[in-house]
Amino acid sequence: MHAITFDAPGDEHVLTLSERPDPTPGDGEVLVEVAAAGVNNADLQQRQGNYPPPPGASDVLGLEVSGTIRSLGSGVEGWAVGDRVCALLAGGGYATLAVVPASQLLPVPDGLDLVQAAALPEAACTVYSNIGMVAGLRPGQTLLVHGGTGGMGSHAVLWAKALGARVIATSGGARKVAASRELGADLVIDHRDEDFVARAREFTDGQGVDVVLDVVGPAYLQRNLEVLRKNGHLAVIAAGSGSEATLPFGLLMQQRATISGTTLRARPLAEKAEIVAAVREHVWPFVEDGSVRPVVDAVLPLADAAEAHRRIAGGDVIGKLLLTP
Repeated sequence: MHAITFDAPGDEHVLTLSERPDPTPGDGEVLVEVAAAGVNNADLQQRQGNYPPPPGASDVLGLEVSGTIRSLGSGVEGWAVGDRVCALLAGGGYATLAVVPASQLLPVPDGLDLVQAAALPEAACTVYSNIGMVAGLRPGQTLLVHGGTGGMGSHAVLWAKALGARVIATSGGARKVAASRELGADLVIDHRDEDFVARAREFTDGQGVDVVLDVVGPAYLQRNLEVLRKNGHLAVIAAGSGSEATLPFGLLMQQRATISGTTLRARPLAEKAEIVAAVREHVWPFVEDGSVRPVVDAVLPLADAAEAHRRIAGGDVIGKLLLTP
């Protein structure tokens, strides 16, 4: 097979298209002929040497793919050769073939573009596990999404709106503000020149929001707690502003707030299987009826992985970038 590899951490120029032996599915696994792979910030972190793959995972970049099943390992039930699928991976997506645990497969609904489906698994599993399973967002509640046009944020806006929640999104600059509005956010705040706490509290008649989905981390901790309503929940899925912050315990207790921080890639297989099953039950119906769709900025050839990483690092991508073999 062909795969994007690198010999040592570095900038995007270390990425090369090379040949690797074809992988073989083991017990409970399937071999997927890749139609497309999603590009995520985690891939950039791994390339830079900051986010190594979990033990036993492929060292090839890529945490999500779409494609068709080429072969089945022993013990796999409910799937057949030729099925159109998309999948959550611990690694190995930037390739023409990928081995996937069968429990991490999702069917691609009829009528949904197979290539674009690669934009869904990582975002759907991350977003639902945090704001659905942990925070328990319900219809009629209000969700604040930071980075409302990112790969995670764009999906969060679509899913929460389909659920029946009100959505506030922060975005930077006129282009991204317009894109957030097109996705259906009820209020879009330009974080470059607006105070999201004041705007969100005004929008909610001073009550605050029920859930915050945060990718900023330390720099927003104080303000995220301020924008929550009583008994609200702050779900942190990335920490783009650093690794440490001072927690204002008085404010935390005053708000009766809860905070969660999660990652997805290194979770045990059983936990990932539970998340994927929940996504299939609670998110996939919205994908099937078109309420939730892949948000794709561009599709590039696999050989142009370095260009994809440059674009992600530049911060102008709306939704996901995809790579196709």
